[in-house]
Amino acid sequence: MDGDRPWNDPALPIDERVDALLARLTLQEKAAQLTSSWEDVEPAGPEVAPGTSLFAPAGDLTLTARHGLGQLTRPYGTVPRPALDHARVLAERQRQIIAQSRFGIPAMAHDECLTGLTAYGATIYPTSLAMAATFDPALIRRVGSAIGADMAAAGIHQGLAPVVDVIRDYRWGRCEETYGEDPHLVGEMGEAYALGLQGAGVYATLKHFAGYSTSMGGRNHAPARLGRRELADVILPPFERCVAAGVGSVMNSYAEVDGEAPAASRWLLTTVLREQWGFEGTVVSDYWALPFLADAHRLAADLSGAGVLALKAGMDVELPDQRAYGETLEAAVRDGRVDEDDVDRSVRRILRHKAALGLLDADWDPEPPALRTGELDLDTPAGRALAHAVARSSAVLLSNKGALPLPSTGRIALIGPCADDVRTMFGCYSFPNHVLSDRDDLGDGVEAVSLREALTAQVPGVQWEFTPGCPIREPDRSGIEAAVRAGAAADLAVVVVGDKPGMFGIGTSGEGCDVEDLRLPGVQEELVEAVLATGTPVVLVVNSGRPYAVGRFADEAAAMVQVFLPGEEGGRATAELLAGEADFSGKLPVQIPASPAGQPYTYLHPPLGDRQSRLSNLDPTPAFPFGHGLSYTTFEVDTLSVDREHVPTDGGFTASVRVRNTGARPGAETVQLYFTDPVAQVTRPIRALLAFAKVSLAPGEEATVRFDVHTDRLAFTGLSGQRVVEPGQILLYAGSSSTDTPARTTVDLVGDERQVPVIRHHTVPVTLDRS
Repeated sequence: MDGDRPWNDPALPIDERVDALLARLTLQEKAAQLTSSWEDVEPAGPEVAPGTSLFAPAGDLTLTARHGLGQLTRPYGTVPRPALDHARVLAERQRQIIAQSRFGIPAMAHDECLTGLTAYGATIYPTSLAMAATFDPALIRRVGSAIGADMAAAGIHQGLAPVVDVIRDYRWGRCEETYGEDPHLVGEMGEAYALGLQGAGVYATLKHFAGYSTSMGGRNHAPARLGRRELADVILPPFERCVAAGVGSVMNSYAEVDGEAPAASRWLLTTVLREQWGFEGTVVSDYWALPFLADAHRLAADLSGAGVLALKAGMDVELPDQRAYGETLEAAVRDGRVDEDDVDRSVRRILRHKAALGLLDADWDPEPPALRTGELDLDTPAGRALAHAVARSSAVLLSNKGALPLPSTGRIALIGPCADDVRTMFGCYSFPNHVLSDRDDLGDGVEAVSLREALTAQVPGVQWEFTPGCPIREPDRSGIEAAVRAGAAADLAVVVVGDKPGMFGIGTSGEGCDVEDLRLPGVQEELVEAVLATGTPVVLVVNSGRPYAVGRFADEAAAMVQVFLPGEEGGRATAELLAGEADFSGKLPVQIPASPAGQPYTYLHPPLGDRQSRLSNLDPTPAFPFGHGLSYTTFEVDTLSVDREHVPTDGGFTASVRVRNTGARPGAETVQLYFTDPVAQVTRPIRALLAFAKVSLAPGEEATVRFDVHTDRLAFTGLSGQRVVEPGQILLYAGSSSTDTPARTTVDLVGDERQVPVIRHHTVPVTLDRS
């Protein structure tokens, strides 16, 4: 090893290597490490042959990386190339960056990965909201691991996921990207996904820090109207938990919080994230968040001022390109408007990541591992099987009056715009909906069957008649009459309605696809009403990225099913569930509203947020509550007990709950433990999820679930503005949903009020006794 290049020696401590390299870099080279470059982003024109790139190269690494480069933006997620071709292009770009760097420093490559690597031909998993509906963190950790393995083989070092925003308004278009409306559930799922991804050698990125999901009116990028208490007790806990678990990177929120833009918030990015929580990774900007400081938030007069604000606040890397950092920031240092020490601080963090990934090693190979084997299958049988397992586990049976499982013979009308369009099963950040939304001729890149195809194969003895009835969003009623005829002539109707995701208004769900209210898009509600009016029993299947107000159909429908954009295997998995080959086990990570009015509304509300019939004519009570989900079998949850009645405010207790399969089929029940603080110094939620466990049971089998709860999980922000655990009675509830909680008990917290600056016990360990 060359003694003059100690940073290339993997045997040395990382900090020693980083310090040695940082001392050699010029200001130009340091500033370059804070930047990124996005290739292939300018439209090539309307005449593009199928199978070729939709975009022409826009970046020029000769210019954008002439002093080095921090990150390459979305090398797989921008154009529809074959995977190995992407790998070759990425290798060539890395070679160029290395050649132009005095010290041969490669760039980190990042890409989107919310529903799998956003690449042409990569496995399309169910959305995060669907993953949350599994209530199965171990399964979602396997998903993160599988996606991370694909990304690592492809030469990607950082994934822009998970989204750990807590839903506060269902009208927000990005609901599908989240893990629901409860911070504990979001934290469980987000941590599982992040640890799976990082276990495969790819840094996870927490999004969006913080307050993004609380925007006014559910509008993308709108200001967030929330106080510090809601921020501390609802929005921040999933981020804090994932930071404690060792997540590598954090991305800022676009929204402003009380007039402060997170990209320029020293309080968020430094005081909270680093000084209070001990975060040691990198903070990366959401795309163009730094220019937005000048032209959207008007916190800076120009790009240079925006870069100075962001760097001082604690922003390390500008994505997706270089506008406020790079040469612009370099000039600000020379002008004395920002210290070079601030630049060094961020460069050190970036180089630590590169050293940990092996990018600074003398023998680092710019070719992705897949190029060395000559094979890069991003949609393997194992990946498809895992996507199928998640799709099965995430479907929620809302109601069933005996219509399901489907009969094996007879005449069934299959109606609805989501029944025969596979892209309605994919999330906004899937490659087909994200990049190819206007290019149906290029296909989907993966093999996927629609629910129509899957049902026809699953139940061949049925005489199926299909009609879409209406489009997803256009107000075209011309097909409703045919749907009514088909429904009236059938023994049963399966009506499939919902979303087709896209970007910025192209779709009905996804980024920038916000809605005014929670009615189904277009004239789909009219379609449902018309088919119900025929008198034929109706199975209503809602496939959506947000919960729609379909609860009013519950009395009339023979059965109702909710799926949250279940991915490339969604057609097969849903058909198997409807036919009874598999059993439903999903639970709602959000509520299903009874009415589109009274929004926003989540289950996590204080007493005044509940129905107040004497004070308001609006009733926000949902048709189906948080945590709800039925099965083809039945379960009984009872006998909640605790191992001690009096618990120190800095102590813990074990809550034991019995669950029994009282039906004739094997199945899985999610036992849910909730709590409330009936008398507190500030208003508290009437019920909040404390822990949960998904338990598979044979007919007649029972088990005892034991939750080991530390009092950290009962902390909240008190009148002083500090997080505390206070003495007093805590009510505990256990059951099958947030409102179906027949098992109840209490514990008394005793001792002095305790301040909790940092949560030490985020998890609730679970043990299962089947004896």
